[in-house]
Amino acid sequence: MADAQWRSLFDGVTLDGWHPAPRVYGAKYPGGPSVAELLAQRGFGLPQHPERNLARWHVEDGYIVGEQSAPGSGYGGYLVSDETFGDFELSIEARPDWPADTGIMVRRLLDDWAGFQILLDHRESGGIGGFFGNGLGSFAALPFAIAARRDATGAVVGLRPDDPATSIEPVTQDKIDRLSYAADVDDFIAAWRWDDWNSFRIRCVGELPVLTTWVNEVKIAELDAATMVAPDYDAEQIRALLGPRGHIALEVHDNDSVLGLARWGHGAKCRWRNILVCEL
Repeated sequence: MADAQWRSLFDGVTLDGWHPAPRVYGAKYPGGPSVAELLAQRGFGLPQHPERNLARWHVEDGYIVGEQSAPGSGYGGYLVSDETFGDFELSIEARPDWPADTGIMVRRLLDDWAGFQILLDHRESGGIGGFFGNGLGSFAALPFAIAARRDATGAVVGLRPDDPATSIEPVTQDKIDRLSYAADVDDFIAAWRWDDWNSFRIRCVGELPVLTTWVNEVKIAELDAATMVAPDYDAEQIRALLGPRGHIALEVHDNDSVLGLARWGHGAKCRWRNILVCEL
């Protein structure tokens, strides 16, 4: 693809072309039960009245900053593109703190949380470059999980593979098998730049899309949404719900009573820059 086909979705100065939205849980799948209610039944206490609270999004030194508002409040949110996109490639750089459970959504609905999420769970037992189905059955499809590598003082200095024996959210074989391509965790860790900017490239093609991710040009995962099999996932329901186009969104996760600050640390931020799209 020629460079002329790419265009910027962020001017480096303002949030023109984007709008904030609260992190309100919707249905688990089209016509299904509320995710918030299901989580409450499992003992996950969530912030009350999230519709009244937005994450804080602002521009600083040429990049977008996303953080909870106020820091430590537990309230997350999204920054949603005004435009919709069908088939496209997205190039974006991210620099998350640790821990910061964030992500990039594609084919997202405007006024509902439903859409495909590309994971950027920069936390213990987090997945990066895999997928989660917001409102699409809550499926997880990812090749690996990561954990903190610490120095002798206990400070986090990098990433290591998550240990399934002690994981708070282990990657099981069924999560891997949902992918048509799954990278090796060691290849990812070798490419990841700790405490620095990392580039993501996301390809989304098809009405029920094939989604492919690269991190620092290392291919991480591929998912065929038309053929994937997962509990509560019905491809035709998803096709009818999402349609062939949707919004792009950036995420600041909320905190729950189970993971607490291990999901989003007090004062943690994620930063985003060089957001480019090429429509196919």
